[in-house]
Amino acid sequence: MSDITRMQELSRVLKEASRAYYSEDTEIMSNFEYDRLYDELEELEKKTGIILSGSPTQEVGYEASDALPKVRHESPMLSLGKTKSREELRDWLSGHEGLLSWKLDGLTVVMSYDEGKLARAVTRGNGEIGEDVTQNAVHFLNVPLTIPFKRPLVLRGEAIITYSDFNNINDEIPESEGRYKNPRNLCSGSVRQLDSRITAARRVRFMAFSLVSAEGADFEDSREKQFLFLKEQGFDVVPYVRVSESDILDRISEFESRTAESDLPSDGLVLTYDEIAYSESLGSTAKFPRSSIAFKWQDENAETVLRSVEWNTSRTGLINPVAVFDPVELEGTTVTRASVHNLSVIEELGLGIGDRILVYKANMIIPQISEDLDKRGDIKAPETCPSCGSKTSVRQIKEGRFLECTDPDCPARRIKSFVLFVTRDAMNIEGLSEMTLEKLTGQGMIHSFADIYRLDRFRERIAGMEGFGSKSCENLLNNIERSRDTTADRVLYAIGIPGVGLSTSRLMLRAMDDDIDRIRHATEEELSRIDGIGGVIAGNVAAFFRDEKNNRELDDLLSELRIEKSAPAASSELQGLTFVITGSLERFGSRSELKKLLEDRGAKVAGSVSGSTTCLINNDAASGSAKNKKAKELGIPVITEEDFLKKYFGEDFR
Repeated sequence: MSDITRMQELSRVLKEASRAYYSEDTEIMSNFEYDRLYDELEELEKKTGIILSGSPTQEVGYEASDALPKVRHESPMLSLGKTKSREELRDWLSGHEGLLSWKLDGLTVVMSYDEGKLARAVTRGNGEIGEDVTQNAVHFLNVPLTIPFKRPLVLRGEAIITYSDFNNINDEIPESEGRYKNPRNLCSGSVRQLDSRITAARRVRFMAFSLVSAEGADFEDSREKQFLFLKEQGFDVVPYVRVSESDILDRISEFESRTAESDLPSDGLVLTYDEIAYSESLGSTAKFPRSSIAFKWQDENAETVLRSVEWNTSRTGLINPVAVFDPVELEGTTVTRASVHNLSVIEELGLGIGDRILVYKANMIIPQISEDLDKRGDIKAPETCPSCGSKTSVRQIKEGRFLECTDPDCPARRIKSFVLFVTRDAMNIEGLSEMTLEKLTGQGMIHSFADIYRLDRFRERIAGMEGFGSKSCENLLNNIERSRDTTADRVLYAIGIPGVGLSTSRLMLRAMDDDIDRIRHATEEELSRIDGIGGVIAGNVAAFFRDEKNNRELDDLLSELRIEKSAPAASSELQGLTFVITGSLERFGSRSELKKLLEDRGAKVAGSVSGSTTCLINNDAASGSAKNKKAKELGIPVITEEDFLKKYFGEDFR
């Protein structure tokens, strides 16, 4: 294949991947693979001296969707040049000081303020024309609608969804409907919604990373002073540190050490000169500004040998493939397994047993296979479920092909549903691990949720089982007995309605006077009118309760329980306040209990500290945890559980 032909092929593949990623919010190749192909195209362009028309190396961003109004940016928004070399980043400073920050992985948005009020929010789009998303931006969690500065102001930032919020949202989506792959995809789709109610429910945040203009303001030639100014106006600014050539390598290592625990989705770092006049004097290339540069983590690849693929049946019936390979060291840990997501990924990689494969950790966290060096492609999906032996089928979900078990009564599906049922946020039954549930169902003691509350009939048999004894058996039965006293939201979550998590259960019950029966008989239209309940969830709930088997099982379960009334839905004494909880608690059995108390009184409970946080609740207020540091950096109070209860509930709280 000639260089020109290869360049044409690379251009086609990269543009297809970019269109899917930016315009359709789907992902047809990993970031690792995209970067590899992009670098190959750049090298060929340098080698040949030819740049083909429409080359991805000369384009930026995505084309604006026709569904939203298009807006032309006052000044073009260029991409950043990038490097994976720490030394190159150091040398780039050339004796100047800079600001080193996270390279956030979300959707870039330009905010304009006039007379101190938010006037317009526009996505980056193709760098010249973006989409007007003002009606959605007002629902971002931390965007100030009014600011003290009354002259025209324009800034740029990244709309993001934190990992904790992303996980909570994904938990509410049934696996069978295809969960979001990463926070970036979810955020992009959320910001560009036509219905702003959906944006509001997605907990989008805005992190400022650049001040474009602030009429009449003097920042004494310092971008850091621009950041401080933006903080004073109420904006959350991307976390950054000041660096010089002498300490930048240490600062990069510090960022690297925080990658695994950071709640902010990031795919690298950004370095920009602090001196405004100097950086502006450098100008830009056709594609890159010379004032900033991006640093992407050098993914540590390791070669190993694929030994097998395990197929695990989930609660929803999807059969998930997991690659098992010879142990390799990656980012300081030993790795032997990696999810390959679905059949499409297996086919795209060309996986075969015994193949040499390259494994890496995406963003230094999640093990993934980047390439199969042999591509035998001989892995076949099982024709029968590995758990029950029933016939399997292939199902198209979003952009991927998935394998699923066709038997709704598959034991693996049933056991996974029991595992959910006993979890802390559901019925909270300690001692019923997945292994124990497998033993009990295998011996015919559990066929339904209600059977768990009748295990005392098998007291002697359980006490005689391997790993048990009289004392362990009695502890288990006592835990089961205690869980009979519960609330409707826990029950609704525990029975495993697709897409219905604990928060969704509470939303529905508050709208239905804490009455499960009203939800059971509600129509899809009635459910979808509940604030925060979308059409998909409403459809899932209505479909679940149209099944007589599900209704019979719930009736049987309710006969074994004592349902307590939840706190009155009308209580709103903490309306408008946002709390973050971390560390161990003393007055509550779990964080979920305290979270429920707060939500019942109108408060929001977030997973990470931001400028909109009222206070951080932490019994170890002096700890050096990331949340404590963030709170102190933003001036957010850090108070103990006891002080929090006294302040908001009084001395007589019980």
